[in-house]
This record gives sequence, C-alpha cells and structure tokens, in this order.
Amino acid sequence: MALGDLEREVMTVLWERYDPLTVREVHQELARERHRDLAYTTVMTVLDRLAKKGVVRQLKEGRAYRYAPAQSREEMTASVMMDALSGTPDQDAALAHFVGQLPPEALRAAIEAAARQDR
Repeated sequence: MALGDLEREVMTVLWERYDPLTVREVHQELARERHRDLAYTTVMTVLDRLAKKGVVRQLKEGRAYRYAPAQSREEMTASVMMDALSGTPDQDAALAHFVGQLPPEALRAAIEAAARQDR
C-alpha cells in the first residue's frame, strides 16, 4: 500500500512514539519537530484515512481516539514489497533485480536476521 508524503510523515510520528497518540499530539509533533504548518483538521483527516486503509488502529478513549500503527515500519515495508512482487509475472527476475541493487552488507545483514528468525 503506497502512502502519500503527508501520510508517511504521520506514520513516522506514530512509529517513533511508543504509545498511541491523539490527533492533537500528532499535530503538535508535526508542528514542533518537523516544522509542518498544518491545520488540525488536516491531520485528523489523514489519520481517519489511514484508519480506513487499515494502516493505523483507532482506539477509543473517552470522547477522543488514539492512533497506533497497525504494523511496524518493517512489517509494512515488507508488505508493500510483497504486493509489488505479487503483481509481476516474473517474481524471480524482479526480486533478483531488487537484490542486485542492495549493498552486499545490507544483504548479509538481512540473511543473518532471517536466519535468527528461523531459530
């Protein structure tokens, strides 16, 4: 699932924080840390859209909602990559091309991480 620029910024805020955040907290973080001058309602709309896409979980707290990522950044990236691979008739060639663009140390680290998960 491809995200727009603002959606990615909002997701970065959510991924970098441990606890689910309110619209106000996300809005403040975007303004303070990322120097984005956005309307509160814009942030609310983005979070609502992300919830409808299933990218974030909407958690009811009193009269407000808190938002949390439905997946880690790594899980979401892997899902996007799998979607892209499943859409091509020659998955092997597409994957080989992708892997060929990676630095060898990144490929080694990925293989080692996958081996640790299998244990």
